[in-house]
Amino acid sequence: MKKQKEFENAYTKAEHSLKVSPHCLRYELSHCVEEPEYYTLRIEWDSEEGHIKGFRTSPEFQPFFEAVKPFFTNIQEMHQYNLTHIKGEQS
Repeated sequence: MKKQKEFENAYTKAEHSLKVSPHCLRYELSHCVEEPEYYTLRIEWDSEEGHIKGFRTSPEFQPFFEAVKPFFTNIQEMHQYNLTHIKGEQS
């Protein structure tokens, strides 16, 4: 449980960098109910170039990385995805 709080606190600190980045469109951190030590972070960027050449070379990246760096060895998947036409929201 302590690691979960530390993880969430790290992303609370890192969140500012995402909020001020012109390349970050939206983000969400989801917590697994069945296996509480698992999380999924989804960040939607304006483009792959905006993420790689924009955010990662910006002044916002360093505080973001410093906040979450202790948890990078736990990442199981980090990939770039493109949205498809399939999506929906319930009203």
